[in-house]
Amino acid sequence: MRIVVLAGGLSMERNVSLSSGTRICRALRARGHRAALVDLFLGLEGYDGAPESIFDAPDGLCGDFSVAPEEPDLDAVRASRKDKSENIFGKDVLRVCAMADVVFIALHGACGEDGRVQAAFDLLGIPYTGSGYLGSAIAMDKDLTKRLVAPYVTTAKWRALKYTADEIDAIADETELPCVVKPNANGSSIGVTIAHTRDEVAAALTECLHFGAQVVIEQYIRGRELQVGILDGRALPAIEIIPKTGFYDYANKYQAGAAEEVCPAPIPAEWEEKLRSATETVFRVLELSVYSRADFIVTEDGTPYFLEINTLPGMTPTSLVPQEAAAAGIGYGELCERIVTSSLRARKEGRA
Repeated sequence: MRIVVLAGGLSMERNVSLSSGTRICRALRARGHRAALVDLFLGLEGYDGAPESIFDAPDGLCGDFSVAPEEPDLDAVRASRKDKSENIFGKDVLRVCAMADVVFIALHGACGEDGRVQAAFDLLGIPYTGSGYLGSAIAMDKDLTKRLVAPYVTTAKWRALKYTADEIDAIADETELPCVVKPNANGSSIGVTIAHTRDEVAAALTECLHFGAQVVIEQYIRGRELQVGILDGRALPAIEIIPKTGFYDYANKYQAGAAEEVCPAPIPAEWEEKLRSATETVFRVLELSVYSRADFIVTEDGTPYFLEINTLPGMTPTSLVPQEAAAAGIGYGELCERIVTSSLRARKEGRA
């Protein structure tokens, strides 16, 4: 098949996306597909050939991408683009996506995981991988997700706030400690703070203003961090995350050796069953499709507290879903191909 692997974009998770996309593209090419890596925002600006020739370009236009500890400089990315328009789609992106048999969406965060790209593809009749536009948009919104799933799974107490800098001191004064402060629509734990003091809450709220005016302040739950991937509607083996320092933040997620990741997780069978049930329940309630990854904190008594679900989980060398799939006997290349075939079936059947 001709496959565009769409990555990059203007999300704070741009570098993670490019790392995921590179690995996906090479895996699909190794399985005989004519796959090419395309940056959502920059498009084919640096490509001299005809757009239709990218499917046979050496190494599928893949570069050498790794995830740096620091977040990307999006202003520099914007400045590097020759086309200074406000169009989120770079040069020839929609053109080559329309030529493909399917677009493998390897985007993360805003401009990819929030449903806007999926909606555009639906309108243009371009098949793509993963969940549809509505499920993607809902899952990206942490507050809305919790509102919908709270009747069915256990979740920590939370409140969502829209605020200005002038309101930070008052919010910090009234916040119950300890708590977790996070942007409402970011991924990869960017901007997330575990706050134990009033000053830490205020600092976290100040930082979150860089990511938008809405945050979620969540009750801090002490326990073990477990995450569960899902493929074709069924949960994969749980994986336990044990950061060597701090918590599972952006740096600990993507720097090799920064966290111990154990899969299958060393937990009792009844914990695994509770996690499986909760993951599949959230997946169904939000009407997601094909694959995702749900994040939990499990307390000493085995209660899984649902945190959030990711509709486009990372596929980098350190990412969790590929590790969980491997524990279930599914290699990386097979995982990528199953995502493609299941997604094409979902689009054909009109599922979300």
